[in-house]
Amino acid sequence: MAEEAKWYVIHTYSGYENAVADTIGKTVENRRMQDLIREVNIPMETVTEITDSQTKVVERKVFPGYVLVKMVLTDESWHLVRNVRGVTGFVGTGNKPIPLTEDEIASLGVEKHDVVVDFKIGDSVKVTDGPLDGFFGTVDEIEVDKRRVRVVVSMFGRETPVDLDFEQVELIKS
Repeated sequence: MAEEAKWYVIHTYSGYENAVADTIGKTVENRRMQDLIREVNIPMETVTEITDSQTKVVERKVFPGYVLVKMVLTDESWHLVRNVRGVTGFVGTGNKPIPLTEDEIASLGVEKHDVVVDFKIGDSVKVTDGPLDGFFGTVDEIEVDKRRVRVVVSMFGRETPVDLDFEQVELIKS
């Protein structure tokens, strides 16, 4: 398909999230609509509950009453989702669903993008962007989940740690 699939939010009756997700998945498979509806997701979080001196780890829905669907919005895909038992509608204006933005998707952690860095602690790197463009330094710390790297650069005769995004540095090949 020429059109790109986007994430949409479906409002459901509370407690029907799993049933809705399962029904959409089975219907998509039966009607062979995998090209239109790519993925169904119920955002979950792991929480530690402490009650009466007992500690237990449970998974809890981040947004009770909502299900996320990655789909190409067509009349056919809209009707499939809209007519599932337990679905009250799409989040949007009127009958027009509004897709989630890239930032919203990233903050929800729905799509995981593998981060591959070609440098490690102790490697020499060159800063390629920002106010320190052109400076050279040594990798001191890497925070993959935040996509940040701490580089120690020499400024005015002093070693200075600087936090940068992965895209702002490149490995110096030796």
